[in-house]
Amino acid sequence: MNLDFSKNNGLVQVAVQDKRTNKILRVGFADAKTIEKMETEKQVYLLNTERTEAELLTGGEYNKPIAVDNIIADEQGSSVVVRALPDGSTTGADAFLGEKNIEDLAFLSYLQDFIERRKREMPEGSYTTKLFTKGVNKISQKVGEEAVETIIEATGGTKEQFLYECSDLIYHLIVLLTEKGLRIEDLARELKARHKEN
Repeated sequence: MNLDFSKNNGLVQVAVQDKRTNKILRVGFADAKTIEKMETEKQVYLLNTERTEAELLTGGEYNKPIAVDNIIADEQGSSVVVRALPDGSTTGADAFLGEKNIEDLAFLSYLQDFIERRKREMPEGSYTTKLFTKGVNKISQKVGEEAVETIIEATGGTKEQFLYECSDLIYHLIVLLTEKGLRIEDLARELKARHKEN
């Protein structure tokens, strides 16, 4: 990666972007040392307002460091996009420059982050924990049951109840994807690969 630190007082502009949702999490600056630190430690750092030292960027419910997936430079080498993998939603990042910056569809990624956390922590009393405890066969059975209920509402129910059952179906499908080590984004990529303009 070739970066030009000769302009802007030795700094490049940095946009930190959630790799899964494409949401812009933060915008800031980095010098050569900060970029090297991110590449080495695989965590997001930005220069503080005094531009004297790099500060670890954190986010999510537990304020964890944000992991770096990859860093992409523009053609001029004067700015970079840091593709990041935050653990959960990033606190305060749903609004960027005063505008709502998360689409409703991006909530599915957030929901799977939440479900993955349930699988790691397995809190008592959680319905999702109960599903994971019973294993893939029970989760698959629930997906089947919700699919049948969705069909019933589609053919003879109200629009509101149909939407309710669709939501149950998608939720259980995401639980099943998580159990199988897959992401909702994997499903989106598969559909995208199949898509052809007619």
